[in-house]
Amino acid sequence: MKTVKFILVAFLALSLAGCTIIFQKGRRSDIEKIDELSKQLQELENAKTLLEERLKQEIGNKDVRLEMMEKGLVITFVADVLFDSGKAKIRTEADPTLDKVAKVLKENVAQFNIGIEGHTDNVPIKYSGWKSNWELSTARALSVLHYLVDEQGIAPERISAIGYGEYKPVAANDTEEGRRLNRRVEIVILPSITKQKEAPALKEPTENLK
Repeated sequence: MKTVKFILVAFLALSLAGCTIIFQKGRRSDIEKIDELSKQLQELENAKTLLEERLKQEIGNKDVRLEMMEKGLVITFVADVLFDSGKAKIRTEADPTLDKVAKVLKENVAQFNIGIEGHTDNVPIKYSGWKSNWELSTARALSVLHYLVDEQGIAPERISAIGYGEYKPVAANDTEEGRRLNRRVEIVILPSITKQKEAPALKEPTENLK
């Protein structure tokens, strides 16, 4: 069981940190690191369970999805629930759902940072004022960011936003349902990983020249 736990935590660390993490058997600092990562993983699992309870109706309607992924706990909103077509202003009807998420972010995972990711389908923008799907996806991510910070009191230093446009689809864009799934905003609860620089390569001994 301990071996499985070690592998899971080590994989999480490598996936999330984006850099080399070196564990040495028996070293106290590494044991503490594994314990901390295990604790964070359990806290994310607890948050997922809590959100599943509070968002039961939204999940049942397929408006919201919850997934544990390499990057963290991902709360995915179908964009049509949050925004009107081609718009970046959050619909009033979406406030109660966002409020449920904000409550967990503030009270249950306050030690974690939050990433907001905006995504669209691949249909070119024609009639709205956006230059491209990049601008729309970024504006939508920022709208959610400002709602969480300005309306719900999430600490601004915890949160960031980015727009990916049409370039990270989760479904094929050749059906209406696929395009609907691709139009989304993801709130990602990001584990805190301590990064270590890659160990320098050892130089081979130089032979004495005669």
